[in-house]
Amino acid sequence: MGDEKIKLTICGEEKEYEKGTQFIQIAQEYQNRYPDDIVLVAVNNRLRELHKKVKRAGELTFITTKDVIGRKTYRRSVTLLMQKALYNLLGKEKSTVYVKHCISQAYYCELVQYKRPDEAFLQKLKEEMLKMAEEQIPIYKECIGTDEAVELFHGLGMPQKECLLRYRRSSKVNTYSLDGYRDYFYGYMTIHTGYLKYFDLQLFGDGFVLMFPNHNTKETAPFCPSEKYYATLSQSREWGRTLGVHTVGSLNNAIVSGKIREIILIQEALMEQRIGQIAEKIVSSGDIRFVMIAGPSSSGKTTFAHRLSIQLSALGLKPHPLSLDDYYLELEQTPKDENGRYNFECLEALDVELFNHDMSALLEKKAVGMPTFNFQKRKREYRGKEFKLGEGEILIIEGIHGLNPKLSYSLPEESKFKIFISALTQINIDEHNYLPTKDARLIRRIVRDARTRNTTAQQTIAMWESVRRGEENYIFPFQDAADVMFNSALIYELAVLKLYAEPLLFQIEKSAPEYGEAKRLLKFLDYFLPVSSEEIGRNSILREFIGGSTFHV
Repeated sequence: MGDEKIKLTICGEEKEYEKGTQFIQIAQEYQNRYPDDIVLVAVNNRLRELHKKVKRAGELTFITTKDVIGRKTYRRSVTLLMQKALYNLLGKEKSTVYVKHCISQAYYCELVQYKRPDEAFLQKLKEEMLKMAEEQIPIYKECIGTDEAVELFHGLGMPQKECLLRYRRSSKVNTYSLDGYRDYFYGYMTIHTGYLKYFDLQLFGDGFVLMFPNHNTKETAPFCPSEKYYATLSQSREWGRTLGVHTVGSLNNAIVSGKIREIILIQEALMEQRIGQIAEKIVSSGDIRFVMIAGPSSSGKTTFAHRLSIQLSALGLKPHPLSLDDYYLELEQTPKDENGRYNFECLEALDVELFNHDMSALLEKKAVGMPTFNFQKRKREYRGKEFKLGEGEILIIEGIHGLNPKLSYSLPEESKFKIFISALTQINIDEHNYLPTKDARLIRRIVRDARTRNTTAQQTIAMWESVRRGEENYIFPFQDAADVMFNSALIYELAVLKLYAEPLLFQIEKSAPEYGEAKRLLKFLDYFLPVSSEEIGRNSILREFIGGSTFHV
């Protein structure tokens, strides 16, 4: 049986390996063809860790730390390394650490039972981690019963993992161990610590950040935190504490105990209060004529603009919505990217000159014929819509480039009020698995686009990385220019979106390139108990995605 040969297609070549060959051996054979470390493989489009063995024929591709999945695997593994190093330095009682959220290519962490760390402590921690990386300690995976896992994490003093797994339907759970230290992680790991050489630690807030590489996979990216972003996250954490919900397990507890209706009402009230505060700030900021709203995909910009308009109306202003989409250039004028495809994400895809001409004319109290962009024909049209900015009237301008100073270069700064909106998830999966904001936005978009654009989940996933690149290039660099940031995430939203997203994700065939991501998202949604949309208000930001909004979104 040991002599049985299995055919694999690798890099366009057909190779034979003995059945039972570990993927780490094949990865080492091909590593010199890749500048970045191979950390996983995909066999017939299904991900496999390097300790797994060849069982059947098919096509094998390598996943490196340059790939999104590989990067997540690397970061997850370094997090386990950090936890074990803390355990070595402080012992079981004082080494409890919470990985709270991601900031600027780094994870923000806080120690629970230990004093606030200082530079000397972080240096010791880094030295311990590097020592373990040099030793190439194996990371073992073990599949155990869910009930056994609940008991395990109770004994290890990880109550949020214990709580999370109590609601898990699967009878089995994959745990990982590093030199005797055991934990549960949402996703794959490297085969040993030898890969985990590129990281750094830095004091921040009440704890520290664990810093990772980004595009250059063998060099730690600089930590460039946005203070406004951190403050917005911190405020959202306070909302979570107010509601008694800070992890998926505690959310599930609230659902089971019948408290979810109260949580929905309280968070919507907190959100409305925050929108009201922003409206008051706009009114008190002088002669503001243009409210510029920007944010990444599926952040709820349209509903937010409507709700802000209502608050401004209540304060005596007359707000008017304006979409930057109506200033798109016609197709033949649209720039192309390096691959020769039309680039609709860049600023140059907008008619910046026309926008500035029209806005300046409005400031001078002139009547302006406003354009409407016909997306089916990719043509600008004028349909007799004329506007004049009168006393107490204000434009609510929404679009991805709203905060880019080049967009509104001719308008006086004192006439503009800038708002950055994003869905910054305020709960974690458990102590050591933060809930990625971009995953929540992707699920929002899958549900919305299936409903409003007849786009399949597979199509949405396929274009997501391109959307994300556009955000990194054209949206996030300008977030600190905002006068205020607004977090549109709702603590309970994934429990509601689950019912809409799961059927769409199950439609993706196993043979599709997007199947792996669909499977990951389904596993992610499986952590949440479902919540009916009946309790969701008609003006909720969530209605922009699931339907039934009182606004035209």
